[in-house]
Amino acid sequence: MKQKLAPRRIKILVAKLGLDGHDRGALVLCRAFRDAGMEVIYSGLFATPERVAQIAEDEDVDAVALSLLNGAHNTLFPRVVKELHKKGINDVLVLGGGVIPEEDRQGLEKSGVSGVFGPGTPLATIIDHINAGVAKLRKL
Repeated sequence: MKQKLAPRRIKILVAKLGLDGHDRGALVLCRAFRDAGMEVIYSGLFATPERVAQIAEDEDVDAVALSLLNGAHNTLFPRVVKELHKKGINDVLVLGGGVIPEEDRQGLEKSGVSGVFGPGTPLATIIDHINAGVAKLRKL
């Protein structure tokens, strides 16, 4: 009798982009994702979009969570999406977080960022978004 394999754990890359040395929120997310059963890779500080895409490719991640607090989200988040696409990576959920004005959210989502989360967002909301988004991508 053939055994059914358990689904693979979600593997997520948490990336701190650009010249942003504030990583407390990203580290909180890393722990929350781990506690939710995900495999977590952390980029460390000052990652470039190219480096984020390379890590995503090397580690075969399901999701990339971008964290940025310095106001460069409209530039750097879409660049990560473009770098992933350049590598042929089209099946990875990309989400962003930080202090992001409401008027910037729609543009980020149009660029390929599936969700944008600000300070005070319940961790369960972000985890639910990742679980649902990765499940949808795995069915494609």
